[in-house]
Amino acid sequence: MPEFITIKQVCELLNLGERTVYDLCRQGKLAGAAKVGGQWRVDKDKLLAWLAKGGEAAMPPAATKPNES
Repeated sequence: MPEFITIKQVCELLNLGERTVYDLCRQGKLAGAAKVGGQWRVDKDKLLAWLAKGGEAAMPPAATKPNES
């Protein structure tokens, strides 16, 4: 069973503010993020794997913002 961590734990792990992490969750840019009972939780294994691959750069093209020319 996956281990889910809270937004506060994600903030500590990524050294980011809560608002930034919530924004990433809402935008679908944070791997493993899902709403559980109305609160955001993040699958720790998916988050760590995503980070190991380079974070946002590793997300599928549909989930990232297109480059503006």
